[in-house]
Amino acid sequence: MSGGVEWALHCCVVLTSVEEPASAARLAQLHDVSPSYLAKQLQALSRAGLVHSVQGKAGGYVLTRSPELITVLDVVEAVDGPGPAFVCTEIRQRGPMAASPQSCTAPCAIKRAMAGAETAWREALRSVSVADLARDVNSDYGPGALAGISAWLSATEDGP
Repeated sequence: MSGGVEWALHCCVVLTSVEEPASAARLAQLHDVSPSYLAKQLQALSRAGLVHSVQGKAGGYVLTRSPELITVLDVVEAVDGPGPAFVCTEIRQRGPMAASPQSCTAPCAIKRAMAGAETAWREALRSVSVADLARDVNSDYGPGALAGISAWLSATEDGP
């Protein structure tokens, strides 16, 4: 999983706390990350329909739907794509002890194990929403954590 997933998830959690669009520059500043790299993650979220870009002086990003309806898996797939984490290359059919294609009609033990892990991993990520993450942030850091972030984001860059 790419580092962009972490950045995108943090941004989605932060966006649960704002009423006005949050600029990509302020989000990058908040997380002390590369503005250009974060912009790519925000664009991926936008292409997936998870955030909407608002143009203009007071523009920025907002969630497109309730955070209860956006799962961690939605964000992972938006940033890293929907493809599997493990891709079998049928290595058992290569080398001096290669198995014949006729003997490889069923997935091998490694592919079966990885497919099972993939299914469990995706199900676990599908069961956690951005709203769940936001609740956990407030639980971990106190009920004013996201409110403080929201206030910081809405302040001008020259302000507090």
